Amino acid sequence: MSKTQDALERIRDLPDEELDQALDRARDEYFRLTLQLHTNQVDNTMSVRAKRREVARILTVQRARALGLESQAQGTSAASDSSAEGKDE
Repeated sequence: MSKTQDALERIRDLPDEELDQALDRARDEYFRLTLQLHTNQVDNTMSVRAKRREVARILTVQRARALGLESQAQGTSAASDSSAEGKDE
């Protein structure tokens, strides 16, 4: 599984309250990274893009839940782990 799929799966597994907290943290980190970018203090410029995309992923999941298109995924990681174990045999 790719890193983006893993990140999206982790976001989808979060309950609504934790998703709100994750959004607050991600927005704060994004703000700090952009501030560092403007003052030439950021080491990796790709981290700004990655954080912006993380914020967008969280907002997308929240919007889908608000529209009723998606609910909190429960047990998806366990199901993918068991299917991966079956493939190794």
